[in-house]
Amino acid sequence: MRAVIQRVSRAAVRVGGEITGSIEKGLVALVGVGPDDDRSDLEWLVDKIVNLRVFEDANDKMNLSVLDVGGSLLAISQFTVMGDARKGRRPSFTGAAEPAKAKELFNEFLELASNSLQVETGVFQAHMDVELVNDGPVTILLDSTKLF
Repeated sequence: MRAVIQRVSRAAVRVGGEITGSIEKGLVALVGVGPDDDRSDLEWLVDKIVNLRVFEDANDKMNLSVLDVGGSLLAISQFTVMGDARKGRRPSFTGAAEPAKAKELFNEFLELASNSLQVETGVFQAHMDVELVNDGPVTILLDSTKLF
């Protein structure tokens, strides 16, 4: 599994003009599922996200996690983060799981993350408008296969 994580002061997702999820201080995670991903990948990713120390402490050092600051998570399923644009000009999405598998693992991701903090989300496979204020800006790339 792969995720683009952004530290935000607020964020919201809309489907058809209606807000389906919104948070104040916290993290936005754009999450992609690969064809070979399984429960261990989502457990690794959830653990990494909820414990990622990207919030400042009293000394302005990034030493606090979203849990430490009482923040929330806005998680968006996004197969395009699995895209590969190394060849040509059009990304290949063969690195993304089929929709049924991706939906199952993403829903498990949401459930597991919800055990630790407030989680909001969009609608799987819908066209979504994601609005966020990136705080910092801070953006981190995570990959359960540790490609980067």
